[in-house]
Amino acid sequence: MTAPGACPATGVEYLAEVHGGAAASSVFLGGVVAPTRRLALRWLRRQAHRLADALDPDPHTTRLPPHALRPTPRTAEHAPSQLRFWAADLTYAEEATDRLAAGYPYRFTAREGPAWYQLTARPLLIPASSVRPPA
Repeated sequence: MTAPGACPATGVEYLAEVHGGAAASSVFLGGVVAPTRRLALRWLRRQAHRLADALDPDPHTTRLPPHALRPTPRTAEHAPSQLRFWAADLTYAEEATDRLAAGYPYRFTAREGPAWYQLTARPLLIPASSVRPPA
């Protein structure tokens, strides 16, 4: 049953977003509306790799001056590793797909010290009034 004054939904699209921040601040890093949950999750996986590569570039493939990059100790809280693991792990992909298919949002957060990076996806119901007839 539809609430009075509300348009019934005729379809669904998926909003995928990436945010980063620390403590009391948050920064929008990008977003996309995708026609399917699989495309939304594919976009999030690409963003996870983009963030990981920006935070922790490979010194052998990055064109930087000599000694510009220095190794740091790996800890359990290493956001680039968490992002790369999430992007490659099929269990996370299945969990995200199942949640979106059931109509629930999905969120993954990678942390390193006070910094965090969040990948989110959620279904967006398309109201019947916004559907255009085929031309």
